[in-house]
This record gives sequence, C-alpha cells and structure tokens, in this order.
Amino acid sequence: MKIRAAVLEEFGQPLVVQELDLADPKDGEVLVRLAACGVCHTDLYTASGADPTGYAPCVLGHEGAGVVEHIGPGVTLVAPGDHVITLFAPECGTCVHCLSGRTNRCTAIRVQQGLGYLPDGTTRLSRDGEPMRHFMGTSTFAEYTVMPEIALARVSPDAPLEGCAPFACGLATGIGAALYTADVQPGSTCVVFGCGLVGLGAVIGCRLAGAERIVAVDLSEERLASARHHGATDMRLAGEDVVEWIRDETGGFGADYTFEATGNVQVMRQAVEAAREAWGLATMIGVAGKGETLDIVPRLLVTGRRVTGSSFGGVKGRSQVPQLVDRWLAGEIDVEALLSHRLTLDEVNRGFELMDEQDGIRSVITFA
Repeated sequence: MKIRAAVLEEFGQPLVVQELDLADPKDGEVLVRLAACGVCHTDLYTASGADPTGYAPCVLGHEGAGVVEHIGPGVTLVAPGDHVITLFAPECGTCVHCLSGRTNRCTAIRVQQGLGYLPDGTTRLSRDGEPMRHFMGTSTFAEYTVMPEIALARVSPDAPLEGCAPFACGLATGIGAALYTADVQPGSTCVVFGCGLVGLGAVIGCRLAGAERIVAVDLSEERLASARHHGATDMRLAGEDVVEWIRDETGGFGADYTFEATGNVQVMRQAVEAAREAWGLATMIGVAGKGETLDIVPRLLVTGRRVTGSSFGGVKGRSQVPQLVDRWLAGEIDVEALLSHRLTLDEVNRGFELMDEQDGIRSVITFA
C-alpha cells in the first residue's frame, strides 16, 4: 500500500515527507493505522546525527498510537479494531529477561530492531523498489506502520488516541522511573531534575506513589509551574547551589529519591550528590551525549547512596502501559495539560523546532 511518511534522508537536515510503499504484515506482525504520534527528543537526537547508532535513510517516530487494521499469520495478541500504543521496548513474555521479573529489557527482537529491521531481518518499507529501514522497530512518523505484535500495547478504546501517544515513550518513562525503577515509597522526599515530559512524568509517578515532598528543579519558571500542577510540592530554579539547598531542606542528609531527566552529565552529578546519605537512590533517565561520562566521588557511594539507570521507566510495555492509561482514565493523570501543540505530518520539522525552543511540553502529530 502507498503511505505518506517523514523520512530522515540525511543527518542534520529536515525530514522529508514523501510517498513510500508499505508491505503487508508477515508472521507475527500487525498493520496499524496511526492516529497520533508524539515528537520526542530521541527522534531529534537521531535526526541530528548525534546518536552513534543512528542510520539514514529511515522513517523516524516511535511515540505512536493507533488502530489495528490487519494482522498477519499467527497473531493472537491483538485483533483488527483494537486501539494500541506502539512500543519501542517490546514484551515477548518468554525470553530470559521477561521471565526474570527484574527488567523490562526484552531480548526477543533487539538485534534486528537495532539494525532497522523487523524480526525476520527484512523491512516492510520501500521506495521505488529499494528497501528502507525502520526506526526503533516502530517508524510512526507515517500514516501506517507494520510492527511485531509483541511491540503493541492494547489499551482501552475509551482513551483518546492523541493522549495515548505520550505513553509510548516520554510519559511512561517518567512515571515508570518513579513507580517501577525507583519504587518510591509513601511519605518519602523526592527531587526531580528537569521538567520536560519525562521529568513531569517522574513528578506524576512520585505523586502516585505517595511521596510526601516532591521538589522540581528546572531553568524555566513555566515548566516549574507545570510541575506544581502535576504534583510537585516545591519548585527550585536550577543552579550551582541547588544541592546545598536540598541538603539544607532535608536536615543535611539529602532526598530519599532523586531523578535526572535532562541528559546533562553535570545535572546527573547533582542528582547523585543530592541523594540521601545511607539510602538515597539517584535514578538516571536522561540520555547523555556521545562520549560523555558521569563523574562520581566514590565516597558518596561508600556512604550508602546508590545510582541506577532507567530504560523506558522499567515499564513492561504490553502489561503495564495499559494500566497507566487506565489511571489516566480514572482521573489520576492530567494528560491534556501535557499536549502543548497539535501538528500535521507536514509540520513534523516544526515539532523539532518547538523542542529546540523549549516551547511547550509535547507536540503531537495527528493524522486525519
């Protein structure tokens, strides 16, 4: 079938919306009609050429939501008409990682996915007869996409699909980092560094977990106001003195949980230093630049602080993303307040510009 999609032709250049061919789904695959797709920093990171694992040409986009149109042979997890969220982090349920219960890092299709292919090592996208690679196993900057069934989360049809899109990456990543990776405990003190979508998700997750005090740290007064709306109890402008302030506010010890959601290694260090002596946990969610390293004074760890990373917030996609959507429907998460701009596919590059300008929280492409 013919589809319109936004293609990364060359690193550092605007995406080009053009017509491509999309083949039918094969064994274990599903054709999804996209209704909405968030414009995420990971897409910009790859388009810029900063991602050492990036490749071109390809169809970018991974924060998608839509409706199942057709299923390939052997598909049992979804059916035509189902509302689904696309998952760059699949959940097969049978690999060693899925069975361990200790991680969401499913290994079933990782190798081929990282190379830009579907599980059988081929693509469903092509242009003038030449194959074109997928991105993160999703390629949702397009009217339609073909994906493995284990990379789709079936959600309630009552959930508006444009609001579902951020759960495919940024929002679920932040919420999950608090609920699943850090396992924030009721009555605790948390600090979130960075209040973009991921950071606001962490604020939401800390609130849902029952944290007593949630401190939001950002350079933007507007984003700090957003953090207050989503559950932060304290707001602090970012700066060199923020660690000292946090310690003063916590009796000299630091916060029980800290979350870094900027990708800046200096801020990551602040998150570690602001964690409580004896049991503080610093969770790194942001993605640092190529070749950058995090410098930690060993004594901070010897005295009990711990540091961990969080991929997709530790969320198991097929089983836990629908639960988060249900919490939205129950009124526990204000998704509408996070959707700052609605764009068309032809305006995809404007989504990148808005991100660079830090204008709004999440731009969402909607498809007619």
